[in-house]
Amino acid sequence: MLAISRLGAVALPLNFRLAAQEWAYILGNSEACALVTESEFRPAVEPVLDGLPALRTRLLLDGARDGWLGYQDLLDSHRGARVPVAETRADDLHRLMYTSGTTSRPKGVQITHANVAWKNFAHIVEFGLNRDDRTLICGPLYHVGGLDLPGTGTWQAGGEIVLLRRFDAAEVLDTIERERPTVVWLAPAMMIAILQLPGASARDLSSVRLIIGGGEKMPEPLVRRVLDTFPGVWFADAYGLTETVSGDTVNDADHMLDKVGSVGRPVAHLEIRIVADDGTAAGPDEVGEIALRGPKVTSGYWRDAEATARSWRDGWFHTGDVGRLDDDGFLYVEDRKKDMIVSGGENIATPEVERVLFEHPDIVEAAVVGMPHERWGEVPRAFVVLRPGSEPDPDGLGSFCRERLARFKVPAEFVVVPELPRTPSGKVLKRDLRELPVAP
Repeated sequence: MLAISRLGAVALPLNFRLAAQEWAYILGNSEACALVTESEFRPAVEPVLDGLPALRTRLLLDGARDGWLGYQDLLDSHRGARVPVAETRADDLHRLMYTSGTTSRPKGVQITHANVAWKNFAHIVEFGLNRDDRTLICGPLYHVGGLDLPGTGTWQAGGEIVLLRRFDAAEVLDTIERERPTVVWLAPAMMIAILQLPGASARDLSSVRLIIGGGEKMPEPLVRRVLDTFPGVWFADAYGLTETVSGDTVNDADHMLDKVGSVGRPVAHLEIRIVADDGTAAGPDEVGEIALRGPKVTSGYWRDAEATARSWRDGWFHTGDVGRLDDDGFLYVEDRKKDMIVSGGENIATPEVERVLFEHPDIVEAAVVGMPHERWGEVPRAFVVLRPGSEPDPDGLGSFCRERLARFKVPAEFVVVPELPRTPSGKVLKRDLRELPVAP
């Protein structure tokens, strides 16, 4: 990625978990001219490449093959050559990153050099990054959480990166003890996997001063378990998007618990507002759509004027997320707009129900979606992952929720699943849950 930037070209991190036709769409839509990969993925991607006329160069990191150049061969044949640094402007593209496909087609987010620089400046200030920091990256590099929160910011501050090829909870703990990183980004599902490991709290994790969360709302019981396992750590629950190169709001160390459930206040040079249904700015604690404005926010989607026009209005990027700001300016993300359940005219924010489910001693993970109801329009339906050895008890779960929630918020059905479907970046795929059949 850094070499591509030096050339003045545009990088496109590509999700290796996608199907071949998804690769074909992204490579074709972006008009990528070169593809760099490994022999492991060549058989899957090769059949779609002939249909991509813009693709001129195919490069394998682990040796040349028929029709593919080898990385080491290219290095050897150009050893000693000097490549000048390209002149780039602030608004030139640094990279394209395609969203994870919660719409019918992934959208290419245009990230400029200025977007990355302003994001880095904000994170250096917010997290106090400096040359002594080592950031452990164990999330995917095709996701802004793994790459940018705060990976690229750590580099700009003069620090170091510790990079794992893929996430493995046990390997993360081993790496922390061995490499002594000071910062790590962990999606909630990753954090849960670490906390489930036997003896996690007995490991020497003292080097970690900062854990950055994000991707889903963290319930208070989970935050407290993080603080018990990583003594003295600042758990910075955060909110951000690909369109903003990650990390838009951060909950500071002084408010980890008294503002639990909040994702904090905006980082430097970013404005936030809550937009009511009538388009006006909502007041304190009034729920509406989250809108953002600032130099780290992308200007639009690659070759998608319609999607760009839908999301940018009056200079503000409308995220599609629902939230509220309290009197102190702390953001609380309530839901995606499409995930809000409207039951008998009452709005139900699914994270509120999920927070209660997380408090149940037998529940490891939970997700709530709306399901059709003849009388109320829709009602909550909960999908839960139980601790090993626990027995499903829908009646008991219902009683537990009724003690903690208004009756209309209590799930009408509890479905026990072995795991929740997630995007590669760790977000629960609620659209997949909605499509599962309802019990007769």
